[in-house]
Amino acid sequence: MLLRYRYRIYPTRPQRTALARAFGCARVVFNDAVAARKHAYTQGLPYPTQAVLSKALITEAKRTAERAWLGEVSSVVLQQALADADRAYKNFFASLSGKRSGPRMGPPRFKRRTGTQTVRFTRNAHFKVLDNDRLRLPKIGEVKVAWSRRLPAEPSSVTVIKTPTGKYYASFVVAVDGGTDLAEPIAYHEAETGIDLGLKDFAVLRGGKTIASPKFFRRMKRKLKKAQRALSRKQRGSKNRAKARLKVAKIHERIKVSRSDWVNKQVHRIVAENQGIYVEDLHVRGLGQGRAAKSVHDAALGMFLARLESKAHRAGRTFARVDRFFPSTRLCSACGALTGPKGLDGLRTRRWACGCGVVHDRDANAEINIRREGQRLASLAAGHTES
Repeated sequence: MLLRYRYRIYPTRPQRTALARAFGCARVVFNDAVAARKHAYTQGLPYPTQAVLSKALITEAKRTAERAWLGEVSSVVLQQALADADRAYKNFFASLSGKRSGPRMGPPRFKRRTGTQTVRFTRNAHFKVLDNDRLRLPKIGEVKVAWSRRLPAEPSSVTVIKTPTGKYYASFVVAVDGGTDLAEPIAYHEAETGIDLGLKDFAVLRGGKTIASPKFFRRMKRKLKKAQRALSRKQRGSKNRAKARLKVAKIHERIKVSRSDWVNKQVHRIVAENQGIYVEDLHVRGLGQGRAAKSVHDAALGMFLARLESKAHRAGRTFARVDRFFPSTRLCSACGALTGPKGLDGLRTRRWACGCGVVHDRDANAEINIRREGQRLASLAAGHTES
């Protein structure tokens, strides 16, 4: 199993200069590869292979006066940038042909120096985590790392990232055993929960326990609007515009980091308290195109489901996704009749009475139905595995 471990790093001023040079060279090679393939497409020529591009854009380009500065950085950085462009095109063609699942991908676009900058070092680059807890990078030097936890094994690669706000991170790829993060099983028979996700409450768990929706973007919306308005008034290319852009980027980063940290905490708590976790397989991309699109994106439902599933499997918990067309809201958890609210008008109904005489809370009833259906699917999967 491959996992990523990300840490904040603090390069010195000369190291930041060397990293800027590496970011620029990697960006140029990536953009040259995209331009070469676009030119081949417009001329009706076959797409140049990665080997051909490597020879033309790296080996031979270093011998020219216009690209001689490519030799100032590690050659691994340039090869990895070329591999990224090749992988982006392969993903694009696989998406067009239907071989790649998920939403339709577009062709690779040119990278800009104002966005997130990355360079990747593999084992061929001979990077190393030293005994003094510093990270040695070729042609960069020994970089200070803020270790929040130790790496479980030797990393196979490290990606150095610079955010639009000027922060630096090192992202390590580490191969670990499948049972490394296994948690102690919970024998308590009621340590199982269904999760009904929504916008009024982020999630409703077993016993009517709710997780309030944090609404990170909504809380920062006014400050972001003010910063974006100030940015729009600045002259392009001026230093004041660069300062205003930085303010906007910092607000976006604060929203992103706060949301990610909150999701991680909720996932950790749910996995720690439950042996069985059952969720509804929401079509998040479709929900993000409706009337409540901004609220759906702000809630980060897709991020939550992906991290919850990954963490549950790594911890050895039972996890199941209930089909999105399962009528968890309309189904009466007492008698099984489909008497609940339906349609757009039914979204406003928070409590409803079934013909059997039971009065249901909309979300609590949906959680019960999701939990029962998830338990049934998990038992079927276990029986299929045993046979």
